[in-house]
Amino acid sequence: MAWLLVVVAGLLETGFAVCLKLSHGFTRLWPTIAFCAFALGSFGLLTLALKKLDVGAAYAVWTGIGASGTAIYGMAFLGDVVSTLKLISIGLVVMGVIGLQLSGSTH
Repeated sequence: MAWLLVVVAGLLETGFAVCLKLSHGFTRLWPTIAFCAFALGSFGLLTLALKKLDVGAAYAVWTGIGASGTAIYGMAFLGDVVSTLKLISIGLVVMGVIGLQLSGSTH
């Protein structure tokens, strides 16, 4: 259950990163409100998960999901440049996240 919280928190991290860009420096109301909601949810779920998980692995998985998700979203919807090296790098991050999750880092 704790790993599920980390995964959802990572997806919410993607949401808050995208909303941060869309807020244009907190000058647009709805993306700013969405940023706050996603950030609060993400940090809240990560906090709950850390009651059961080691901080190093959980934080790495959380940031890996957030970074990969944000990069993929940017390429798919925001016009970010797509390159082979970028896609391979995202794949490596995902493999690292899976490896950390499988490492059995629970109390």
